[in-house]
Amino acid sequence: MKIREIKPADDGQMAKILRVSLEQLHLNLPGTAYFDPFVDHLSEWYQQTAAAKYFVAVTAADQIVGGCGVGPIAPEQGIGELQKLYVDPNYRRHGVATKLLPVCFSYAKAHYQSLYLETFASMTAANQLYDRVGFKQLTQPLSQSEHGACDTWYLKPL
Repeated sequence: MKIREIKPADDGQMAKILRVSLEQLHLNLPGTAYFDPFVDHLSEWYQQTAAAKYFVAVTAADQIVGGCGVGPIAPEQGIGELQKLYVDPNYRRHGVATKLLPVCFSYAKAHYQSLYLETFASMTAANQLYDRVGFKQLTQPLSQSEHGACDTWYLKPL
């Protein structure tokens, strides 16, 4: 498995992984990434956004099995956001997220002093991963938050 930047040809696969993941958890709700207007065009959004990049995990057969991005949320405060970490259900617990995160952290360090993320308490495995890699849970979202349905927030110094 290799990690690389997303390409336009990957957009459909990644959008499907994101939507299926949220549907399985009954989190395909307004105020989540499920309804972000650029989900079907992640490569374009990340290419056009300053200090932003999206990475995908790809099998030897060139199948996208997960992805994760970094983008701005409060750049004037040195804060970026870890965005849209989703893994194909058939590849969960295979280390895909743990391979994506170091690449995202490395990119983020070049642009930000800390990294924020929003998630749900019900995503237990994800929350455990965030704790293991040094994120600290916050009691409320950043004021710039766009996903009002999320109920769990983290910040990690870089």
